[in-house]
Amino acid sequence: MATCSRPLFVSASAASSTSPSRASLRRLHTVAVVSIWEPCPPLRVAACCFSQTKHCCRRSTKCLASGLSVSRLTRPIKRMLSRYSSLMTVLHSNINQCCQAMSALRQDGASKHFLSVGFGRVVLGVVLVMSISAASYTAPSSSALTEENLLFLEAWRAVDRAYYDKSFNGQSWFRYRENALRNEPMNTREETYAAIRKMLSTLDDPFTRFLEPEKLKSLRSGTQGALTGVGLSISYPMAINGPPSGVAVMTATPGGPAEKAGILPGDIILAIDNRSTEDMDIYDAAERLQGPEGSSVDLSIRSGANTRHVILTRQTVTLNPVRSRMCEIPGAKDSSKIGYIRLTTFNQNAAESVKEAIKTLRDNNVKSFVLDLRNNSGGLFPEGIQIAKIWMDKGVIVYICDSQGVRDIYEADGAGTIAASEPLVVLVNKGTASASEILAGALKDNKRAVVYGEPTYGKGKIQSVFGLSDGSGLAVTVARYETPAHTDIDKVGVMPDRPLPPSFPTDEDGFCSCLRDSMAPCNLNAAQLFAKS
Repeated sequence: MATCSRPLFVSASAASSTSPSRASLRRLHTVAVVSIWEPCPPLRVAACCFSQTKHCCRRSTKCLASGLSVSRLTRPIKRMLSRYSSLMTVLHSNINQCCQAMSALRQDGASKHFLSVGFGRVVLGVVLVMSISAASYTAPSSSALTEENLLFLEAWRAVDRAYYDKSFNGQSWFRYRENALRNEPMNTREETYAAIRKMLSTLDDPFTRFLEPEKLKSLRSGTQGALTGVGLSISYPMAINGPPSGVAVMTATPGGPAEKAGILPGDIILAIDNRSTEDMDIYDAAERLQGPEGSSVDLSIRSGANTRHVILTRQTVTLNPVRSRMCEIPGAKDSSKIGYIRLTTFNQNAAESVKEAIKTLRDNNVKSFVLDLRNNSGGLFPEGIQIAKIWMDKGVIVYICDSQGVRDIYEADGAGTIAASEPLVVLVNKGTASASEILAGALKDNKRAVVYGEPTYGKGKIQSVFGLSDGSGLAVTVARYETPAHTDIDKVGVMPDRPLPPSFPTDEDGFCSCLRDSMAPCNLNAAQLFAKS
């Protein structure tokens, strides 16, 4: 059974939070307190002392506010600093006198006085000298924080609590907060957003990012099952030399505007409404592709060596993540009927849709399955775990790790298993990413399936989404993961067991045709398809 003790994906309801209270921020925003020991005047002992003897009491800065303030002590402190050597001499002399006096008191059986007034005043001076640097660098109290400061602190707290690497890219995360509150302009909402983006950039993690309210809404709607847009799943393109540029098409939703216009996986979007995507953030591109139903968007598309302009009309696209069909292979014995299941994304419908497809194919006497994860860019982490449990009755699915090592383990416990024994093949390519890689790695390492294709994308980190009080949010990398064989696939990917023939089709009809036609260049020997050695 799964032994994870902390959730790795925060739902929309759980992620949203209200603005932190002044009291909670006061607990977080630590302020250096100068505690002073000195003789107490008789009339002020009751008002100022937390603990006391007849001649001494401890006074906090609250007590100082009603009496001698730190600011009023500036001149005496400067004078004491200039006379530091002489003060140390006096202190040494007074300590000796104090010890002699205490010895005499013990001999006399008296215990009423153990420190002289003179000694107490010298201790006051030394404590102030030692504490002045802490007092000078005290951050503003919570009562002095603006609404913009509070929003920044809210974002800082989310990262502080959830970010998987507690070294924060080798910097003091608390010190960064203090410096930002002093030095970063946060007079407007846009300035605050800029300060948050700057803070996140110091982590050097492209997946930990700030989401304006519109982008957060778009991200959440993309996992719900329906979306108003053109029906494209996009990613950064893979680049052999230098950083990638533009936006790559990972998959086109069946029946959506993009698929009808002939846009294919692997195509590059060069511009959206005449704005170049060369330096465009992928989440900005996704937002621009979405819009009101019936509105249009102009795309510049590169397919191989050809470039064309396409004008698409946005519509509400139902994100059914699964397509399936049965392939009959003439002449085959044990694998005469193969169930083909194509999983395009891990939204909240994914696990149930896979179960329904398996049951429907079984009704047609299917005895073996092909799970196609090509160009599946991932989605909800919990859905990936549930789909692994459909195919596995036991075994580790994934190890969740932070900078200290393995933190949590997800395992199959047999509870959700419905297809643990039938022969299974998994198809992957360089567009297989994130939750798809977790699933493929689990099935491969547990020897539950034979993996065909090419190395996957290599996104070995997991993000959670945190809502902020103004409707914006953060996607924060909360963990990295390892496959059951303790393979870290980040920037490497899952290695397939066998390659696919060149130009192997990505649609279900083409898949079945390649299996039937033994003379086709894309043919896979159906009799050997499920062989594990």
